Formats: sequence, structure tokens, C-alpha cells
Amino acid sequence: MAGILVAVFWAILVSFLAVALARLAQTLKATTKLVADVTDQAVPLLADASAAVRSAQTQIDRVDAIASDVQEVTSNASALSTTVASTFGGPLVKVAAFGYGVRRALGGRKEDVPAGAPRRTVIVGRTVPAARRGKRNSRGKKD
Repeated sequence: MAGILVAVFWAILVSFLAVALARLAQTLKATTKLVADVTDQAVPLLADASAAVRSAQTQIDRVDAIASDVQEVTSNASALSTTVASTFGGPLVKVAAFGYGVRRALGGRKEDVPAGAPRRTVIVGRTVPAARRGKRNSRGKKD
């Protein structure tokens, strides 16, 4: 009786092992097929990625060349601006100051012309007399 139980136990064990080995073989076949498919698809993808990287490198080289050209143009414009400012800036400021002085001098001599009514400023719906806001010239600066 014990021999029959051991033989049945071994038969059941061998059956389970045979089923497990059959399923393992199917899994290995599926895995092999999956790896082959991935390899077949990965090679073109890697080629496309390599082409994209080369194209990006070409574009980066172009942008680098453009950036260096822009930097050179900027430095040239800065040098030109400095040259123009030093050449014409001083004399133009002197002419403008002279013109302002002449206007002030001629404006102060016209005493026979009566002054107009004092200007009033409207602030939030009410007026403020010129005396309260301080005398200001036409450019908004205090005299």
C-alpha cells in the first residue's frame, strides 16, 4: 500500500513538473519572439534617433554661428554709439544749453506782456490753486 501511495505521489509530482516545464517552454518561446521583435523595431528607431541628433547638432552649430555674428554686430553698434556720442554729444548738449539760456533770457525781458490767469490743476474733481502746488515750469520741474 505504501508503495502504491509513493508511486501515485511521484506520478502526480512528475505530472505537475511536466506541466510547469511545458509552460516554461512556452514562456521562453514568447520571450524569444518578443526580443526578436524589439530588436527588429529598435534598429530603425536607433537609426532615426541618430539622424535626429545629427540634425540637432547641425542646427546648434548654425545657431552658434548666428549668435557669434550677433555678438559681433552688437559690439560694433556699441562702438559706433560711443563714437557718435563722443563726437556729437558734447557739442549738441552745448548748443541745447545755449538755446535754453537764450530762451530764458528773452523770456524774462518780456515784462510788458501781462501774465495770464494762474494755472489751476484738477485733482480728483477739484482744483488746486497754483500757489499751493508750487510754481512749476512747463516741463514739470520746480523753479
